[in-house]
Amino acid sequence: MGQSLVKNYLHIVFSTKYREPLIYSPFEEELHAYLGGICKSQECYSLKVGGYTDHVHILCMLSKKLALIKLMEDLKSHSSKWFKTKDKSLDNSYWQDGYGAFSVDHHQVERIINYIANQREHHKSQNFKDEFRGLMKKQEIP
Repeated sequence: MGQSLVKNYLHIVFSTKYREPLIYSPFEEELHAYLGGICKSQECYSLKVGGYTDHVHILCMLSKKLALIKLMEDLKSHSSKWFKTKDKSLDNSYWQDGYGAFSVDHHQVERIINYIANQREHHKSQNFKDEFRGLMKKQEIP
C-alpha cells in the first residue's frame, strides 16, 4: 500500500485545576472555539467542543502525523495562556494535569456529538467527577 490511511476519532476530556468552575459566558464559547482552532492547527479536526463550568469535552480526529501527548500539551498550554488574557479574574486559571482520551467508533460519532452538545442539561443531575468515572467504566478502565 503506497499511502497511510488513518481515521481515529477521540473523545478528550479534561478539567480545570481542582475542578474550579471558571468556564462561563462570555468566555465559554470563545474557549471552545479556541480549542477547536488548536485542533485544526494540528490537523486534528474537531467535530464538537463543549463542556461545562469546570471541564471541556473535545471530539476530534487524531492526525496520523501527531502523537496524542503532543496534541494534549498544545491544547492545554496554549489555551491556558490565552484564557488568562480574557479577564483579570482568570489570572489563576489552570488545567488539571491529567486527561481522558477515549477512542470512538465511527458509528458512535453522532451520539458523542449530542452528548457534548447537551452538557448543560447533563450536569443538572451529575457532577464532573461522577461523569468521568462513568466514562472510565464504559471504557473498562479501572
